[in-house]
Amino acid sequence: MASTGGGPTLLYYLYRSATALIAPFAYRKVAAKLAAQGVSNERQKERLGYSSLPCPEGPLIWFHGASVGESLAALTLIARLGEHLPQAQFLLTSGTATAAEVVAKRMPPRCRHQYAPLDATSPVQRFLAHWRPAAAIFVESELWPITLVATRRSGARLALVNARLSERSVARWQKKAPTARFIMAQFSLFLTQNDRMSDHLLSLGADPDHVHAGGNLKAGSAPLPVDADTLSQLRDSLDTRPVWVASSTHIGEEQPVLTAHKALLQDHPDLCLLLVPRHPERADDVTDLIAKTGMSFARRSKGELPTKGIQIYLADTMGELGCWYALSPIVFLGGSIEPIGGHNPFEVAQAGAAVITGPGYHNFTETFPPMIAAKGAVEIHDAEQLAKAVSHWLSQPEALKQAQQAANAFANGQSKQLHDVVDTLIHELELDPKIG
Repeated sequence: MASTGGGPTLLYYLYRSATALIAPFAYRKVAAKLAAQGVSNERQKERLGYSSLPCPEGPLIWFHGASVGESLAALTLIARLGEHLPQAQFLLTSGTATAAEVVAKRMPPRCRHQYAPLDATSPVQRFLAHWRPAAAIFVESELWPITLVATRRSGARLALVNARLSERSVARWQKKAPTARFIMAQFSLFLTQNDRMSDHLLSLGADPDHVHAGGNLKAGSAPLPVDADTLSQLRDSLDTRPVWVASSTHIGEEQPVLTAHKALLQDHPDLCLLLVPRHPERADDVTDLIAKTGMSFARRSKGELPTKGIQIYLADTMGELGCWYALSPIVFLGGSIEPIGGHNPFEVAQAGAAVITGPGYHNFTETFPPMIAAKGAVEIHDAEQLAKAVSHWLSQPEALKQAQQAANAFANGQSKQLHDVVDTLIHELELDPKIG
């Protein structure tokens, strides 16, 4: 299908030339970061388009998700598409070592992972020449011009799913309207999270016939993995103490969480807070904040346990979020007191917990309002309201049980949209189910 958004612009050509010059320097930076995380030299070179795995026989569908959340959403779609397309092969790319580590443990059949090529002509061409995808599906906000244009020109059909662009990103693209239209024209399909995002894409020049509502694909993601031995050890350590979780907190959010917890201890002296910073590398700074409160704490990264007398357990590790959610019926999701955009409430609901959020959940505007209306979540604005919300559920077990059930029912209802998404992808990208 021919593009309808005009040809390449001068800005696109300038970008292509600039990235060709910058690519060697950019590679040094990303390779050093990957090396620091234990990634081998061979796999680092995947960022230059040098593949470390052979291309499989059969039609290949390429998915790309920048980081962990997007990659997990992609895995859900891959698993469902794999059921409909039994002879198709799948490639998942991402940009971070953390995402690679997480998806390696949850890879569906006929799927493999590589690091995405840098958005420069030579890496992208090497990548495409090796993998030859029949279709390419990008998750959320990955608009890399050279990658998109080269992939479309290779004959692959492109989709942007769970489409999400920040207000700042939309504003930047709107200032480059001809180039935005050209980039939008590379896609055969957009599946958006909400009407607001559909409007944004249309304002950038997306073809209205290609823009469809798809809901939030994270609703259909598989539950977070839980290590049974770890969970048993932590439950033994906590014994019968009540627990609440503050998850994925960002700079500026730990302080109100700690203030709320200190207030909660007055009426619930055995209460333990599991504090999970979004970025574990901030653990030392968070430790300093905790120490200033005078509350006792232990750190997961040091192998310590939340034994009796420990008021705060700092969960400063990666890959154990499923355990933390399994330990508590009450979870505050960070990235929401500060205007970060919020984090995934479906993982919490699937684990059987009720959800507390701040007001800054603009990345989940299609999710939190109806979840709050269903009484599976509550919204707070400050430390005092956070303490009251947690205290209410701790003191009213029947109300907590109803909130847990409402959250779980809401998440299950949302996940049914995944069936429609799979059907739409197969039809719009011409992924003929008869190839199976």
